[in-house]
Amino acid sequence: MVESVARLRGIRVTPQKARRVIELVRGKQVNEALAILKFAPQGASEPIYKLVASAAANARVKADKENVFLDEQDLFISSIFVDEGTTLKRFQPRAQGRAFKILKRTSHITVVVATPDVIAGASAKAAKKEAK
Repeated sequence: MVESVARLRGIRVTPQKARRVIELVRGKQVNEALAILKFAPQGASEPIYKLVASAAANARVKADKENVFLDEQDLFISSIFVDEGTTLKRFQPRAQGRAFKILKRTSHITVVVATPDVIAGASAKAAKKEAK
């Protein structure tokens, strides 16, 4: 019934490190995902925690706007992914006048939360397309 998206762009975490964290919460209930992220030792878990909480708040606002009842216990992370952002290129001086390239990578993280009936409706549409 309710589907909400939250995006975080240009965060200074490498995509590889962020993907390790999002694999912990993919497909889980929002409250369970927040509990996992709160105690995860990785540095990327804090911004991802804030992003999942923001997506849940967006769903709450969207449900209020559409005048639909939303039980926050029903929200699941239907999709979460990390894309590579811009790479900041820096140089570090080395011996004998040489330069060593440093790549500071950034990430774009997207979280989609939905209620189970939205997820079931999307899978039913996909099944109809495959049947055709």
